[in-house]
Amino acid sequence: MANIVETAVGAGSFSTLVTAVKAAGLVDTLSGPGPFTVFAPTDEAFAKLPAGTVEALLNDIPKLTAILTYHVVPGKVMAADVMQLQSAKTVNGQEVTITVKDGAVMVDNAHVIQTDIECSNGVIHVIDSVILPQ
Repeated sequence: MANIVETAVGAGSFSTLVTAVKAAGLVDTLSGPGPFTVFAPTDEAFAKLPAGTVEALLNDIPKLTAILTYHVVPGKVMAADVMQLQSAKTVNGQEVTITVKDGAVMVDNAHVIQTDIECSNGVIHVIDSVILPQ
């Protein structure tokens, strides 16, 4: 079974996320033993950001790292467990808000569009927007 980074690379829909993870020097961490739960924005999610945002973040590694680690929760939290939570503390140190309405799960302002992509060191849940720490 592939780890989180290998899974994201293989999926083909997370090239911006993978580029950002590489730029921030987080490949080794997210390839490590974990376990981690990653709320992974798709390339379309990154494309929703204002023009130039991704490029600016790739040149501001501390800010990029803060944003990326805000998408990661320690431990392996499967979708059924996520639905029982109201918030989760991220690797960044801040908490994401989790809401469930009519069976749809949101993390902050992002909809979870695919769940429970199991990896050797955790799980990926796909989200449709980039979430930003306070």
